[in-house]
Amino acid sequence: MVRNPYMKLVYTYVFCLIFAVAFAQDKTHSSYFDVNYYKGNIALHNNEILHLITGHPEGVILSWNKKTYGFEDWEQRFNYPDYGVSFAYQGMKSPVLGNNYSLYAHYNFYFLNRNLMFRIGQGIGYNTNPYHRETNFKNVAFGTKFGSSTYVMLNYKKERIIDRFGVQAGFSLIHYSNANVKSPNNGTNSITFNVGLNYNLEATDLEYQNTLDKKADQDFSESIKYNLVFRTGINESDIVGSGQYAMYVLSAYADKRINKTSALQLGADIFFSNFLKELIFYQSVAFPERGLSGNEDHKRIGVFAGHELFINKTSLITQLGYYIYYPFDFEGQTYARIGLKRYFSKKWFGALTLKAHGAKAEGVEFGLGVRL
Repeated sequence: MVRNPYMKLVYTYVFCLIFAVAFAQDKTHSSYFDVNYYKGNIALHNNEILHLITGHPEGVILSWNKKTYGFEDWEQRFNYPDYGVSFAYQGMKSPVLGNNYSLYAHYNFYFLNRNLMFRIGQGIGYNTNPYHRETNFKNVAFGTKFGSSTYVMLNYKKERIIDRFGVQAGFSLIHYSNANVKSPNNGTNSITFNVGLNYNLEATDLEYQNTLDKKADQDFSESIKYNLVFRTGINESDIVGSGQYAMYVLSAYADKRINKTSALQLGADIFFSNFLKELIFYQSVAFPERGLSGNEDHKRIGVFAGHELFINKTSLITQLGYYIYYPFDFEGQTYARIGLKRYFSKKWFGALTLKAHGAKAEGVEFGLGVRL
């Protein structure tokens, strides 16, 4: 058994290197590795985690990146981004919190003559010491071993300074939580400084293509399209041990594509959040002064406006909503949704989204929809 976490990173790096060399031979793309060491602080976003902040978290992020050169139109639209996979280790410097391992898919976007890199990654994380009511009741940050993780990185970056080696440095924000799949779920946000090396697998880069008709992109539009989406998932209220319940969401909205990259949305959601049934009953019994009968309706109806950013077959959606039917007060009447859509065809798509009230996640939604 490998007990040293850094040795696990070495083995993972070797595996990724073998994988990349085997699959990176592509006449329209090239690839590179980067490795970053980081160290920083856990942000106090919630007083309930104050007792868990006992040191400065540190770790390593290993990434394989595939460069684009504009052989597809979407690559030129977004200034030739990279995409790839990352593996991260984070030592939380707290015996209660344990350590985190995570795997991501990510995009790198470039600015300022490609000297400034902005990376965003989304994936899954594994915590070595989650909450347990008997053996680790203090860990109110992580309620499950597996959860979601997001990280963003803003780096100054230079490639090929010495042969194929380059350097990069900047700041990273790393978020871990389970999106309320199970309580407790206060999560952590680590604000860190990172420094690293990058190594290109090819001797030279390809030539960037510049064939995109930008005026045609901006003049592009579509007639109004109508979307129907069914979403589902499981979640739990903040009452630890209250139980996990399925949730169902029916969404209908119209969108108007205003150019090749953007569409505006307007629609409505109906939420069947079964965890609220248990929460309503619990509060009616435990807090009679709140005047609940226990028979309040758990369903909610919201209206929302949103935006869809089309990248390739994948798009990013952001929506802001307001409940117009709200019989039980839970986290306020405004909500937000952010996530990804993946088109299987011109009409059918899958979606993975996070619904939240402010900084408080309600749940991860898995969706299937049609755009007519």
